[in-house]
Amino acid sequence: MPLDPSYAGRSYPPDSAYAVSRAKIAEFADAIGDANPLYHDPEAARAAGYPDVIAPPTFLTVVNLRAINVIVSDPELGLDYSRMVHGDQNFVHTRPVHAGDVIELTTHIDEIMTRAGNDFITLRAEITDAEGEPVCTTRAQLVVRGEGA
Repeated sequence: MPLDPSYAGRSYPPDSAYAVSRAKIAEFADAIGDANPLYHDPEAARAAGYPDVIAPPTFLTVVNLRAINVIVSDPELGLDYSRMVHGDQNFVHTRPVHAGDVIELTTHIDEIMTRAGNDFITLRAEITDAEGEPVCTTRAQLVVRGEGA
């Protein structure tokens, strides 16, 4: 079943806030094998001019994935999760995320298209802090392989 193209242009407001903690930043940095002291040591982060430890650039995947899963699990969209692969991901940071941030995501379906029998859905998340200031824009393209692919 192809994706419902009428979903293009839809927006999904934040459903909850995410409190960024030192523990979650360290856990993520450890998982990707990055020992950068800015991700682990508050004193090193402050010496570098940050209010606390900062998160690796791809840390926001942790928060973004939950929002993406809400969209792709909508049965009306018609996405067969068993045929889905991750096509692309990028992050445009306004500023680093740091421990103590409380962030929210507004997610958008920017585009749905079919090419060579495969469906492509492009999702964008606008991530803001507690004051509503921009932190990062993420984009993800998901590919749903067609029956013959």
